[in-house]
Amino acid sequence: MILENVDVVHDISKEDFQQNYFKKHKPLLIKNFAARWDAFDQWNLAYIREKAGDQDVPLYDNKPADASKSSDAPVANMKMKDYIDRIKSGPSDLRIFFYIITDRLPELLKNFTYPDLGIKFFKRLPTLFFGGSEAHVLMHYDVDLGDFLHIHFEGKKRILLFDQKQSAFLYKVPLSVHTVYDIDYENPDYEKFPALQYAKGYEIFMEHGDALFIPGAFWHFNRYLEPGFSMSLRALPNKPGVFANMMYHVFIMRYTDKLLRKLFKSKWVNYKQKWAYEKGTEAFEKKRK
Repeated sequence: MILENVDVVHDISKEDFQQNYFKKHKPLLIKNFAARWDAFDQWNLAYIREKAGDQDVPLYDNKPADASKSSDAPVANMKMKDYIDRIKSGPSDLRIFFYIITDRLPELLKNFTYPDLGIKFFKRLPTLFFGGSEAHVLMHYDVDLGDFLHIHFEGKKRILLFDQKQSAFLYKVPLSVHTVYDIDYENPDYEKFPALQYAKGYEIFMEHGDALFIPGAFWHFNRYLEPGFSMSLRALPNKPGVFANMMYHVFIMRYTDKLLRKLFKSKWVNYKQKWAYEKGTEAFEKKRK
């Protein structure tokens, strides 16, 4: 893979952000962004353990989804306090996906201020994502195609970003928003997946309080290097073409895939993996010529 650094700032005006990043669909890392909040000291695992410790939370791990089950089925459920204790006590690949703050911990919303970057955030869905020191999220892009600001807390985190032009080189799976399951983005196997050599993207390391602007439909791979959690603030598409594409993704593509997965189970999953590999190989051969 051909990876470069994103632009890094410690502060930025709304005008500068809009002109040079939002309109250009370009990622940006804002260091120590959340430190400006009055209640920044409450954005930690200890506070969440205290306030939401008795809540049951669904957990996911690094394994690909079972073809015989729903692709969003959790591997286990656990009390939030037990989960936090688990990931802080030693290596773990367990993570919490899409924890909606407005439903489950609304008092946390009093502890930050929406950034004035000229983005109209969808305030119904500020969400948290948690992970242990061995947890990662498969390479994917978000089905709603929205731009979002990703703010990280506690331990360090590594993120890879790619735009949609890199989809074939990443071995995109049809009727889905992810790539083939068995690519190891930490140790890429270029013999098995040669097209990865031509995938151009960004590598970012995030620390406590950092914020990353991720443009809509960007591929992203998240790897927790230490126990921690992140908050995503989303902005839904407002351009007609992108909005129509989002509707297709959410209501046609996703449910078509779910139906075929239910009907054909592992045969459908294996077919998609094979198709993605063949398309990646075609892209590699074309690029090499």
